[in-house]
Amino acid sequence: MKQAKVLTEKEFKRTLAICETMQNGKRNRLMLLLSHYAGLRVGEIASLKWKDVLDRDLKPKPMFYLKAENTKAKEARQVHLNARMQRELTTYWAQLHKWKEPELPVIESQKGGAFTGNSLVQAFSRIFHAAGIEDASSHSGRRWFITKLAHSGISPKVIMELAGHKQLTTTQRYIDVTDEQKRNAVEVL
Repeated sequence: MKQAKVLTEKEFKRTLAICETMQNGKRNRLMLLLSHYAGLRVGEIASLKWKDVLDRDLKPKPMFYLKAENTKAKEARQVHLNARMQRELTTYWAQLHKWKEPELPVIESQKGGAFTGNSLVQAFSRIFHAAGIEDASSHSGRRWFITKLAHSGISPKVIMELAGHKQLTTTQRYIDVTDEQKRNAVEVL
């Protein structure tokens, strides 16, 4: 089975730029960033409510828990948000309509409710199609997240836990390797 494409930096920037031109572009940008910078699966993104990610002062939490019923493994797990992701959530929350409700989904559909996992998969597909990126899917961001961490020298055990995997072999399957990395590797000999 072919894996979802891991976007290059150029493709990722192009996709973010395309989001700005789309209807619901700010929402699309946020869902793309939750996939790439938090490593969330589409079902996890679809299940997020503002009360999950905001503290009592309505500021993004640096760490929150996904409920067991919202994860693939059916076990609660931690999600850590870097400074960029926290800024993005702050910006998006601030631009929402005046009737902000912590009970609402972070990523709302055009009809005002939560996305299903399948409808979010389709939304990701439309974004990547608009950006002209083939073989990318809703799982591309998660693979990008894991690959970037692995190539930055982060401990495999830490990556495994951030991804919510039970087995290191599962995490290893997500890591993308380019021809340039292989060429560079043999040059160290």
